[in-house]
Amino acid sequence: MEQLWIPVAVVSAIGLIAGVILAIVSKVFAVPTDERVEKIRDLLPGANCGGCGFSGCDGYADAIVKGAECTLCTVGGASTAAAVAAVMGVEAGEYVQKVAVVRCSGSEACTGTRFDYAGYASCAAAAQLDNGPGACRFGCIGLGDCVGVCDRDAIRVQDGVAKVDPALCGACGQCAAVCPKGLIAVLPAAGRAVACRSTEKGPVVRKICSAGCIGCGMCAKVCPSSAIKVENFLAEIDPALCTGCGACEEKCPVKVIHPAG
Repeated sequence: MEQLWIPVAVVSAIGLIAGVILAIVSKVFAVPTDERVEKIRDLLPGANCGGCGFSGCDGYADAIVKGAECTLCTVGGASTAAAVAAVMGVEAGEYVQKVAVVRCSGSEACTGTRFDYAGYASCAAAAQLDNGPGACRFGCIGLGDCVGVCDRDAIRVQDGVAKVDPALCGACGQCAAVCPKGLIAVLPAAGRAVACRSTEKGPVVRKICSAGCIGCGMCAKVCPSSAIKVENFLAEIDPALCTGCGACEEKCPVKVIHPAG
């Protein structure tokens, strides 16, 4: 029996010593945590959507304490920004309301199809077949991948194209992340957006979609803030320069420019 107890005692002693050493090391090398991180985390909505540009609410809370802006939580909005700024003891700054925008106007009434698709009901899957069955290779496939990831029920597929309800949208960007054609963008709600992503020449666009941008440049000519440029036969609006005046929307001959929100 004595021969059995000796190794048991030795192992136990080693375990005890190792435990004491680990406890000391954890105390010596412990990284101090800022109590503001937890306070800010409790103020954030907990969506963990990544819309702020960080790895969820925990990552954003830590980033704020390290200097990130307090206004990046699109789900929490202005009230959350103000509460977070109060914890940090700073001014919240201007909060810009944003919304997801589907940049396609190609409804069933405006365009057609090139072939019948009978595969898995997913935009990502259908896009593998020559960019989907739609007549426009740049257009919304309309199988609702974006609908499936929206936890606010803010997106619906209507007449073959996805539509966002600005009143319900939290601008988290999850829908934008799953769109295989990059048609969805999170933009300032007060601005304007070109609801088309086709880079075909105007005559080609007219043949396949009556609601597509024809790259005429009339919107750019009337924009008082020089926020619009036409590149690759497609009008692009710089959200940082757009004032939301609506001059481009009024001038567009195909009515493809709409309020973002």
